[in-house]
Amino acid sequence: MRLQTLVDNISYIELVNMEDLSEEVKGISYNSKKTQPNDIFICLTGEHVDGHEYAEEAAANGAAVCVVERRLNLDIPQIVVSDTTESIAQIADLFYSSPSQKLNIIGVTGTNGKTTVTHLIQKLFEANNQDCALIGTLGHKFFSGDTYHDAKHTTPQAPELQKLFYEVNEKCIKNVVMEVSSHALAQHRVDYCDFNGAVFTNLTQDHLDFHITMNNYFKAKALLFERLVAGDFAVINADDEYAARFMEVVSPTVSLYTYGIKMAADVRAKDVLFNHDGASFTCCVKGNEYKVKLKMNGMFSAYNVLAAITAALALGFDIEKSIKTLETLGGVAGRFEVVLNKPTVIVDYAHTPDGLENVLKAARDIKPSDGKLICIFGCGGDRDATKRPKMGRIAEELADKVIVTSDNPRSEDPQQIITDILAGFKSVNNVIVEPDRELAIKEAKKIAAANDVVLVAGKGHEDYQILANETIHFDDREKVKEIFGA
Repeated sequence: MRLQTLVDNISYIELVNMEDLSEEVKGISYNSKKTQPNDIFICLTGEHVDGHEYAEEAAANGAAVCVVERRLNLDIPQIVVSDTTESIAQIADLFYSSPSQKLNIIGVTGTNGKTTVTHLIQKLFEANNQDCALIGTLGHKFFSGDTYHDAKHTTPQAPELQKLFYEVNEKCIKNVVMEVSSHALAQHRVDYCDFNGAVFTNLTQDHLDFHITMNNYFKAKALLFERLVAGDFAVINADDEYAARFMEVVSPTVSLYTYGIKMAADVRAKDVLFNHDGASFTCCVKGNEYKVKLKMNGMFSAYNVLAAITAALALGFDIEKSIKTLETLGGVAGRFEVVLNKPTVIVDYAHTPDGLENVLKAARDIKPSDGKLICIFGCGGDRDATKRPKMGRIAEELADKVIVTSDNPRSEDPQQIITDILAGFKSVNNVIVEPDRELAIKEAKKIAAANDVVLVAGKGHEDYQILANETIHFDDREKVKEIFGA
């Protein structure tokens, strides 16, 4: 793409040192160390880093032009814009020739359940002989048999995301299902993405270190639904307390579908039961009833499957065939993943109050009457601290024994994080404090009997632990097998 094309198609305030507009630009960069010759370098202003301070390094590495929010005292072509976080999305879309417009893209947003729901929808596409790429927390894959390709964020930054869409088109895949995080929506990463459908799972406390209030958190999520247009569809969890507000932002020209268990909905589950083998319920869809028997467990799994069935309804897929497909599927890595039996040891990604409550209730549902429920969890550092005592209170109420440990402490003192968690307990009589996560799992082995259920919560699929000065390899699933198998 030539510089002329860039300046002709993006919004800007002024051009600085732009003498030769015929120069070809070959890439987009926002990390000066990774900038290549003839890249567009975009000076993003983040929470902790100001990209303008690295423009000189980017120029030294060969950047053809810098996109800035203020004039820099550098002899390099500059495009001055009002907001680089908005411009990066526009530039990425332009550079890759608006690839999302050629795709059928389904976005899934919500506090919990995004990863599982996207995987279920991908399987439904493939059951209907349609390839479907997947983008989310575990990475991205172009089809279900593909391996995950690593991703830094649940929803990639705009240049990586638009490049992914471009690659999906190159592979002649027409469908994409992706997790859409509130950060991505608030930070404009998905601006210029042409979504054809949106799915809302739930909204509970998380990320308030970034959004500050639940209302701001809602507004970020709602952007996905506000941008839908005629011919698109929205799928909303009718049981969630924010359901009505999400419905209000959906245009009347958009097809609206709801699902739930408690409230009347287009797709509704009744007679929901759980046992060690999974969940079962009767699914009511537009006056028809279907028996559903899942290999997945917990009320949250029932909701996730309902979301996928409702997406199938919106997409025009056969409901009976879709249910049969979903019945064959196990869980997603690190989501209520049963790693060992006798005792039953479950690893889950739950890292919010609602998430922890859901998995603890699901664990209680499969616990033998003569067994006890042991919960190991911690909270991440440099994240919303107000949820820590709430998670402590939930663990105390639902588990028979709690082991409080570290999660990803980052720059915070692990002991301070634990102190915040313990503030939520009425009594510490049934609490073991062990900041070392490996030793915490060893403590669980010491006290667990064969009929017990042990829940290791917080990290799920993650195979690392972020400490103050380094990131080390740490996989709860590996540690459980190593310690309980010994």
